[in-house]
Amino acid sequence: MIDGDRTLPPGFAHPHASEEARRIAEEGLILRVQVGSGVHGTSISGQDDRDEMGICLEPPEFVTGLARVPRGIDGGDRPDGSGAWVDFEQYQRHTVWDQPGGLANRSGAGDLDVVVYSARKWCRLALEGNPTVLLALFVPDEEVVFRNAVGAELVDNAHRFVSKLAAARFLGYLQSQRAAMTGEVGAHTNRPELVAEHGYDTKFAMHALRLGGQGVELLTTGRITLPVPEPDRGYLRSVRRGEVPLADVIMAVDDAEARLTGLRDSSVLPDQPDRPWVDEWLHRSHVAYWRERSTSG
Repeated sequence: MIDGDRTLPPGFAHPHASEEARRIAEEGLILRVQVGSGVHGTSISGQDDRDEMGICLEPPEFVTGLARVPRGIDGGDRPDGSGAWVDFEQYQRHTVWDQPGGLANRSGAGDLDVVVYSARKWCRLALEGNPTVLLALFVPDEEVVFRNAVGAELVDNAHRFVSKLAAARFLGYLQSQRAAMTGEVGAHTNRPELVAEHGYDTKFAMHALRLGGQGVELLTTGRITLPVPEPDRGYLRSVRRGEVPLADVIMAVDDAEARLTGLRDSSVLPDQPDRPWVDEWLHRSHVAYWRERSTSG
């Protein structure tokens, strides 16, 4: 267990950033870790924000009842009340929103982007093989902000979430990053300065290759090593700096895609994750949390 910081940035005018959602996320927090370039080891000094992901348990009225949270800090101010309430699924907050421009701002060096998922939503995504949420299970201790006994049990049972289903998810994420990297129809980059300087979005390229390598590792070993081991980490950083020609990057992405496609059927991982264990963990973790809340206050 790691008894670190549970405090989240205050609420904001965003659908998933009400003060009520923040309170649920803070009080029910079981795990909070760094994700993004910092934990992968691919950050470039002075250029990156800090991305964090957390998981929380919900109060009983949000699981067994119909309770909802306001749609941001101004959600309840609409005269007709329409759209003023949303289901609690996560608390999402970017500190860059506090600057002039608000939600339209792009995070940069020194900014914090944090999302705390409800345990139920996080488990749904993880069981599907979502690459982003699965990372929380493999973050090294030095990058863990907070982890209690419930979160530790979840991490200790990472293997129960891993299955061949992850292949399709990693492939989808890789392909979307590649499309954005090369500017294919319908793709979008919010980093035109990278395209102008290098001829392609080098950050999307780095992420495409990272996803390929981590997907192959997960489907081969059942785990993801963080940060990315050398020499792959050095190669990813060189791609991000624009030191690798686009043609070479495309060849590397094609190779990663081919390996992932092959592992979709040949992986030694089980066809399906252990849903019964996850259901049982969610049930008893919530029940224990509710008992603790009722006796403590």
